[in-house]
Amino acid sequence: MTRLLLALLIALAPCAARAGLAASELAAAGLAPPAGARLPLGARVTDESGRSLALGEALGGRPALLVPVDFTCRTLCGPALAVVAGALGETGLRPGADYRLIVLGLDPKDGLAEGRALLGAQVADPALRAATVLLRADPAALADLTRSLGYRTAYDAEHDQYAHPSAALALTPDGHLARALSTLALDGPSLRLALLEAGRGAIGGVAGRLAVLCYGFDAARGIYTPAISRLLTLAGALTVAGLGLALWRLGRGGGPARRVP
Repeated sequence: MTRLLLALLIALAPCAARAGLAASELAAAGLAPPAGARLPLGARVTDESGRSLALGEALGGRPALLVPVDFTCRTLCGPALAVVAGALGETGLRPGADYRLIVLGLDPKDGLAEGRALLGAQVADPALRAATVLLRADPAALADLTRSLGYRTAYDAEHDQYAHPSAALALTPDGHLARALSTLALDGPSLRLALLEAGRGAIGGVAGRLAVLCYGFDAARGIYTPAISRLLTLAGALTVAGLGLALWRLGRGGGPARRVP
């Protein structure tokens, strides 16, 4: 079921909305890492306890998977984070010991409470949640961080939404970008390989440009755009079909007990 929904997401992604952004603005958003892309380890960020720390401290000397999200996103950020959490559970790696999950807020206006709510809804595994570092940054630090990775967003001020790449970024312990993956096409084996390579300091899979955007709610009309609307409709239909199949199977095996003569 999860793989089917991911396929639907990928197929529908090109139909993204343009509620408040021009086509040229949307085209500018994407992920195109420069050669040797590396996080600014000295940049100051704030973790979910409200503590100020250097970005290098958040890595903690381990490979990490960085997932930039909009804490108050109304489209794909939540489902994408759930997909990341599920794929990490399939890697066989130990959260905290073998890697850290870093969730970075893209909207400086969002607070840590919104970030905690997002994680609480989408990261169910207690061990992974304990190994997750929630971060937010002020506009200057955030711009420095995203620029270092070639991660470009477009802000729709009218509807307070960000068009941004739906990406998971495997980082080496010293902050180099090892591999860039689409959150809409993750699986356990490929994510395991990416994190193991990052742990060894290997760099690869960062060429080209990732342009699958999280941006699909038409706030001007208060409805989901066709891409997201179709996804929700199909997801609902699949859920109903699954429940119907389960009831049918129960009915076949759960008829009235036969009397023994």
